Amino acid sequence: MAPVISSISPNQGPSAGGNTVTITGTGFTGVTAVRFGSASASYTVVSATQISATAPAGTGSVSVTVATPAGTSNAMAYTYVTAPVISSLSPNQGPGAGGNTVTITGTGFTGATAVLFGSASASFTVVSATQISATAPAGALAPVSVTVASVGGTSNGVFYYYVPQPTVFSVSPAVGPVAGGNAVTITGAALTLVTAVHFGSTAATGIVVVSDSEITAHAPAGAGTVAVTVTTPGGTSLPGVGSPFYSYLAVPVIASLTPGQGPDSGGTAVTITGTNLTLTHSATIGGVAASFVALSDAEVVATIPGGAPGPAVVIVTTPGGASNPASYELLGAPAV
Repeated sequence: MAPVISSISPNQGPSAGGNTVTITGTGFTGVTAVRFGSASASYTVVSATQISATAPAGTGSVSVTVATPAGTSNAMAYTYVTAPVISSLSPNQGPGAGGNTVTITGTGFTGATAVLFGSASASFTVVSATQISATAPAGALAPVSVTVASVGGTSNGVFYYYVPQPTVFSVSPAVGPVAGGNAVTITGAALTLVTAVHFGSTAATGIVVVSDSEITAHAPAGAGTVAVTVTTPGGTSLPGVGSPFYSYLAVPVIASLTPGQGPDSGGTAVTITGTNLTLTHSATIGGVAASFVALSDAEVVATIPGGAPGPAVVIVTTPGGASNPASYELLGAPAV
């Protein structure tokens, strides 16, 4: 009787062939040929009910048959599957700790059996024949080749880069107005690939990369003392490392001047009373810089510079901004 094939396992494989296919059935004594379509396969007769064959190269779906002196068997379908091809990764970089989602785009992903980042296996979901969603495993801070495996073979490799987590060492200035908008220099490490800077939970604007150890950003509006963090594909910097804290200061307020007038020749010591005066870095009277001493948060003593007779505007400036204007009267010499 002619041989009979009951099953083949696996019933699909790579177009390049070379995989082992187990053919199960009856009447396999005296086998003279095993064919995948019209292509002959190398084989070993294990027993009268089993043959181990090496699939030749091929395409599409073909019929597997076994020939003996008694005749040719029935046909069983075997499908050649092309190897997957990766065209891109998004993102193509991430933290050494892994855990981020990477979208793999390409072709031939149906039936994917593994996704590898270098030699490390990644958990993944086949979204479609052209897309896979994978979770990057942890890896060393170096590029690795990402590949997709299926019954059709292993894809080409596309590089994925593990990058270090950024660190913030300091911010300068470390204080500023509650309205924000001032430029702050942030120093640290692994800052080149910055994607976001936050002051507390609020995003900063105007980010400029100066070097891998320095960036600048415009502080957002805020209040109190907050941690400044930098985010890159390597993750987000950790608050508390170095001195990455920024304090928002209220605008200084002038309540009174004592005395409120003096000679236009200058030299009079005037006590400026108000609030938020501790960090005063300039005092101007009539637009002219005055020497001063900040005695407390509520008191600054300034020396009046000379000027033209008449009212002169007094303004105190701190990192929190410029105060309200107060008026000081410069008195001219009495007429003789």
